Amino acid sequence: MPTLADQAERHWFITGAAGGLGRHLTAHALREGDRVTATVRRPAALDDLRETHGDRLTVEVLDLTRPADIDRVIGATLRRRPVDIVVNNAGYAVVGAAEEMTAQQVRDQVEVLLLAPMMITRAFLRPMREQGGGRIIQISSMGGQIGTPTHSAYHAGKWGLEGYTESVSQEVADFDIHLTLVQPGATRTGFAAALRYTTETAPYRDHVVGRTRRALAGADESLFTGDPARLAAAVHATTRQHRPPLRLTLGADTYHAIHAALTERRTALESQQPLAASVAFRD
Repeated sequence: MPTLADQAERHWFITGAAGGLGRHLTAHALREGDRVTATVRRPAALDDLRETHGDRLTVEVLDLTRPADIDRVIGATLRRRPVDIVVNNAGYAVVGAAEEMTAQQVRDQVEVLLLAPMMITRAFLRPMREQGGGRIIQISSMGGQIGTPTHSAYHAGKWGLEGYTESVSQEVADFDIHLTLVQPGATRTGFAAALRYTTETAPYRDHVVGRTRRALAGADESLFTGDPARLAAAVHATTRQHRPPLRLTLGADTYHAIHAALTERRTALESQQPLAASVAFRD
């Protein structure tokens, strides 16, 4: 019996499709003959793709900080046709010391990076289970496996997304629903230019937070090695695999950073083996 990986035409639901990786994924899926429902904040951003691909592209306006909007858009999408592939792509980063972040900045960051993908994933599980399978692509980052100063709220969202996805993937694998975490590195998507910054405070200005802030503000994205078109093609290829990977690490910088982080954590864990065993009850 043909599976999703074998279908000639599939229907994608992609958030944050106005630019960056989301737009590249949308364009790639359309070129491959699939249908896409793309969510954006500015509908005119995809006018050129609509002109080229006609009714195979549906554009929906969606603000991920409004749960009622999520329910409305997903409901309308599913009434049109079943969804085979979901891509939780929308995101941004707030840069600054944790102490500098306002409560609203923290809430909005976690809402977009973690809570919205959780709600979107949950909303599609039942229809995917009832239709016999599906794919959910979570756009994480190397920031889902490593931690850097100035990105505490961003890391909270991405690390949370990784744990959530690993758990859900085990719950639904028997229904032929597969989840994949995509971990890009520095990619030329305009993400760096769209960073949002806290109001800088004097205590952090001349320390690691200030130095990191200035480095990011002056970053030259033309030096980033990640090609978003190649990244989109790699993500698309996993949807044609019968057993896609749980994690897809894309970018040499990502590979080396995550490898170093995991090696360091493993070394630290192994050094604590005697202590770990020492807290057991003694007969």
